[in-house]
Amino acid sequence: MSYAEAYQRARQDADGFWAEQARAVAWYQAPTRILDTLQDGTHRWFGDGVLNTSYLALDHQIEQGRGEQLALIHDSPVTASQQRFTFNQLRDRVAELAGALARLGVGKGDGVVIYLPMVPEAAIAMLACARLGAVHSVVFGGFAAHELAIRVDDAKPKVVLTASCGIEIDRVIPYMPLVSGALEQAAHRVEAVLVLQRDAGPADLTGTGFKDWRAEVTGSEPAAPVPVNAADPLYIMYTSGTTGKPKGIVRDNGGHAVALLYALRQVYGMRAGEVWWGCSDVGWVVGHSFIVYAPLLGGCTTVMFEGKPVKTPDAGAYWRVVQEHGVQGLFAAPTAFRAIRKEDPDGEAFKRYDVSSLRHLFVAGEKLDTPTYQWLSELTGRPVYDHWWQTETGWPVTAPCTGLGQTEVRGGSTNRPVPGYQVEVLDANSRPLGPDEEGAIVLRLPLPPGCAQTLWNDHPRYLDAYLNTHPGYYHTGDGGYLDADGFVYIMGRTDDVINVSGHRLSTGVMEEHIATHPAVAESAVVGMHDELCGEVPVGLVVLKDGADIDEPRLEQELVALIRDQVGAVARFRRALVVPRLPKTRSGKTLRAALRKMANGRDFPLPSTIDDPAILDEIAVVLSRDGLVPAPGKPQ
Repeated sequence: MSYAEAYQRARQDADGFWAEQARAVAWYQAPTRILDTLQDGTHRWFGDGVLNTSYLALDHQIEQGRGEQLALIHDSPVTASQQRFTFNQLRDRVAELAGALARLGVGKGDGVVIYLPMVPEAAIAMLACARLGAVHSVVFGGFAAHELAIRVDDAKPKVVLTASCGIEIDRVIPYMPLVSGALEQAAHRVEAVLVLQRDAGPADLTGTGFKDWRAEVTGSEPAAPVPVNAADPLYIMYTSGTTGKPKGIVRDNGGHAVALLYALRQVYGMRAGEVWWGCSDVGWVVGHSFIVYAPLLGGCTTVMFEGKPVKTPDAGAYWRVVQEHGVQGLFAAPTAFRAIRKEDPDGEAFKRYDVSSLRHLFVAGEKLDTPTYQWLSELTGRPVYDHWWQTETGWPVTAPCTGLGQTEVRGGSTNRPVPGYQVEVLDANSRPLGPDEEGAIVLRLPLPPGCAQTLWNDHPRYLDAYLNTHPGYYHTGDGGYLDADGFVYIMGRTDDVINVSGHRLSTGVMEEHIATHPAVAESAVVGMHDELCGEVPVGLVVLKDGADIDEPRLEQELVALIRDQVGAVARFRRALVVPRLPKTRSGKTLRAALRKMANGRDFPLPSTIDDPAILDEIAVVLSRDGLVPAPGKPQ
């Protein structure tokens, strides 16, 4: 089936299309009801199907003869170690942990919070919960105690699985003070805490009531997979919300399995036995979907990396992993490659490695700017594919479908919709817009399998946040346009549009142009209040290593560049050099925080921030420049 045929089939006969895809899943009880529409406008896929996700990822693969194939490679430059698990070994470790959790009272529908660094036990814990039909919620190891407490109170776990510490490039982060502090703050009382002791920073568990992971788990009676209904929750993933209270995205078991297997095959073009690397963290949706679940569901070997794109030990880290493990498909955020390009602009580190195994690279999570795309394409000689999706969808919305022969690339586009999604553009009054007309990017209902249909313990909030803005559509919160051939162009979050003297301008477009300057590694453009114009754009710019240009000259050149490419109407007058930009752990720039800081407004410290110290460094630049009398501060 070609891409065009698959897209039309999914659009015209969603039931038939997804019934066909569901046959690729080894159900205990195959579904006969494919799509149910509920009264509130949400949907349920494969309503009477019964399965177990852990069984599909492990036991079923062994039954297909893959028991001695590598399932998981853990590569940890921060500890100078590697671990490898066959499907047999991984199944045994998962079943053993599941048995220990069952002995602690965890069963179908119970909650477990996983607060771990990027260690194999994080994947093992997720799969062990899935084996029991328990609902896991992964919280980044190292998250602040208050943020962890909020998630404990919302998810109400019976057990917390954690480690003694996390390991960064230049420091060890003890977890016990954070976990203890969170459990003291939380109103909900967990029944047990298992602590994985790490050599870099073992914890003293005396008097804490916490249990040693290995002592508690070793020798436990292995647990068999528990059949669950397709609509039963597999996990909760918390994402930020405008109210300050995180939104608990709920992923079901049945739709999730069908969608991820389809995406692995048709979007990423991966087949059983091949090696896949999702460069992310299990705390993010990418880590759930494309480090742990999809590769294993598809019989692939998955790589799990505990390190950074640079400084572990250098800008050749990613290429070393590709060479050593024979990676064939790779997924990372554009910001990772911008960091590599910043430190290795001429590709000297890249030249040390043989990456001939690599077929293609996928990027998502941030806008892929043209200079980074061109640099990466020319450096690797491999196709580089931008694509777009969200925590809520759980798998790609727009992407090249390499398994269906759809590999055309258009600059600035995240490609066409994946079969199952209908992407449209609406104006503020929910009226459809034509080709090249910019508006709100929406998805026509029903959403395909795998997409969240509710929030944990807060269904009204789901309806209000996603379905009520444009009736009959899912509101993505992103703005952009479609061209005449159906290629989608995401211009950024709708709140990243600024109003300059009545002209609505995309800060993402300005960042795209700034990125073409040879001295610039990356930038963020934010709107600042202006008495005359309402808002004016200000660029915060990070230079490439070794860039030889003084700041006044750089500012002049960037102002001229934006005037030439966007127009004088943009009123772009200021470009400030900062040492780095504040990022989430997945690499997204925290533009909302920057916008408030630049406007002198205090803001909540983003719970997902990778390094809070950078905010102080940016405040110094803003104050020194006199741009704002007193930059806003994190609270």
